[in-house]
Amino acid sequence: MDVSGIIYSISVWIIPALLAITLHEAAHGFVAWKLGDDTAKRLGRVTFNPLKHIDPVGTVLIPGVLLLAQAPFLFGYAKPVPVNFRALGNPRRDMIWVALAGPGMNFLLAFVFALCFHLGPLVPAVAAPWFQATLLNGIVLNVVLAVFNLLPLPPLDGGRVAVGILPDALARPLARMERYGILVLIGVIFLLPMIAREFGWAFDPFQWLMAGPISSVVNLIAIMAGLK
Repeated sequence: MDVSGIIYSISVWIIPALLAITLHEAAHGFVAWKLGDDTAKRLGRVTFNPLKHIDPVGTVLIPGVLLLAQAPFLFGYAKPVPVNFRALGNPRRDMIWVALAGPGMNFLLAFVFALCFHLGPLVPAVAAPWFQATLLNGIVLNVVLAVFNLLPLPPLDGGRVAVGILPDALARPLARMERYGILVLIGVIFLLPMIAREFGWAFDPFQWLMAGPISSVVNLIAIMAGLK
């Protein structure tokens, strides 16, 4: 890929990525604040300013390397919003709402990006391909982020939802996985498929788990936005 191609690829991803991570994390902090914990609010994390949420490795380095390597997918993360669950009015119940706020915001953003396709006739012809590519990336990235975060493994949001709704006998051991959860995900999503390919095996759990739900949600959003 030449320099102009790299710049174009970055330009059609940067707006969707910044909105996706910024509003995802801000939504966690906002809901926690409204339910009794002002930790994120005091630290300035309930904000649309992406600089407050950017993680140098997860938001810049990893996605940048994947883009330069022309990887078939984009992966990254932001700085987690600090939440003191004991400060919430009903910690176990409210933890679920705080966790769901991030993916919920991403689903909403995907719908807004889809609605913006109706503005296409107002965009100059020379900018139309860039505009459409940015909107499509906004839909797909937000849906991927939401569906991925709903996997029931801490520290993902779905893991915290599972901890909140499961009986104590199951919730406690699942909660103890939080410190190792991200390592498990990296191993399953990246390392094991790489090792399997060396032996000529097809092993892609990310594709198996997420392709169907992502496709269904994108299709539903397109229908709701009047694109189908």
